[in-house]
Amino acid sequence: MVKSVIIRGPGGPEEMEFVHVDLPEPGSGEVRIRHEAIGLNYIDIYHRTGLYPLDYPQSLGMEAAGIIEAVGDGVPHLAVGDRAAYASMPPGAYSQARIMPASQVCPLPDGIAFETAAAAMLKGLTVEYLFHRTTPLREGDMVLFHAAAGGVGLIACQWARSEGIQLIGTAGGERKCTQAVNRGAIGCIDYQIDDFVSVVMKLTDNKGVDAVMDGVGATTFEKSLDCLRPLGMMISFGNASGPVPPVNLGLLAQKGSLKITRPTLFTHIADHSTCQKMAERLFQKILSKDVTICIEQRFELDEIADAHRALEARKTTGSTVLIP
Repeated sequence: MVKSVIIRGPGGPEEMEFVHVDLPEPGSGEVRIRHEAIGLNYIDIYHRTGLYPLDYPQSLGMEAAGIIEAVGDGVPHLAVGDRAAYASMPPGAYSQARIMPASQVCPLPDGIAFETAAAAMLKGLTVEYLFHRTTPLREGDMVLFHAAAGGVGLIACQWARSEGIQLIGTAGGERKCTQAVNRGAIGCIDYQIDDFVSVVMKLTDNKGVDAVMDGVGATTFEKSLDCLRPLGMMISFGNASGPVPPVNLGLLAQKGSLKITRPTLFTHIADHSTCQKMAERLFQKILSKDVTICIEQRFELDEIADAHRALEARKTTGSTVLIP
């Protein structure tokens, strides 16, 4: 029997409940993985609240790291006893162990701790596709990254520095701004005090940035368009403040023939080969110390409701892990 967190319908943190389940042997193309650490992400809140609807009842959690306990037929890249990590659909990481499709489970190098991997997979693979698979970015280009002191943001600051990309961040409060700069941002704007559009234009000599990477959503979207240079790319990849309202495409023409996209990680990692290559690039960034995963909060899995409340209230910085 293993403990798992499920939700029977959309709601608040109190709607999550613990169940005990028997795990069968994995089928063809599946593995059973025993979790050593689990990642906490904002998409978990979207699933819990119903912003991203699921078929209920449903387990929650999108990333974890642990040991492969059993392997089904047709899984050539993993063996019993392997260290492994994943970010994957369907949800189910909030558990002591699980049976899951093996395609997006990645061998974990010995030099990377389980907690590091659990905190890095979804967020780090997100940064990988933002910088390498969404719009062409070259050394010297400038990007604006919202929530730069969050789990994705602090990885992005370091990733940008390692690629020679100039990242301007936004964050709430002096402490968070300092964290972003210490991790590689060339500057960070405290949105509680300053108008980020004015500061971005000042920092870019009124030219604007090449791309905006925005996981915040409703409260930052429209002003972000004003930060882009002509032909710049608006990348809306999350909705922490709520979904972006309908967009008048005519605005993109008026503001300089702008481009816009709404990508998701799971489109990129749906292909097994692409997923493994993305993970290899992420692991190399960590092993080379170009990227250090900043784990600022740890909760026991039994404290999952408190973990959700802290993340939803923006009381967290960096990454959060759950210990099963």
